[in-house]
Amino acid sequence: MDSLILIAASFLMGMAAISSSIGISLLGGKYIEGIARQPELQPMLMTQLFIVLALVDAVPIIAVGISLYMIFAL
Repeated sequence: MDSLILIAASFLMGMAAISSSIGISLLGGKYIEGIARQPELQPMLMTQLFIVLALVDAVPIIAVGISLYMIFAL
């Protein structure tokens, strides 16, 4: 039973890391495209980029917290 919890926790952390890396790469690419199209909007786009990056980054942080709870508390 403990081994299944460890496998589930590691799978959760791995999928969170992969999905957030895909999301961040897509977000960065769209940011570069936006800057290339309209350079004068760079300050506004950077602000929005940082806000969305923080939201995308929150998902794996929550997943790590849940995984650590699964490993140590269950």
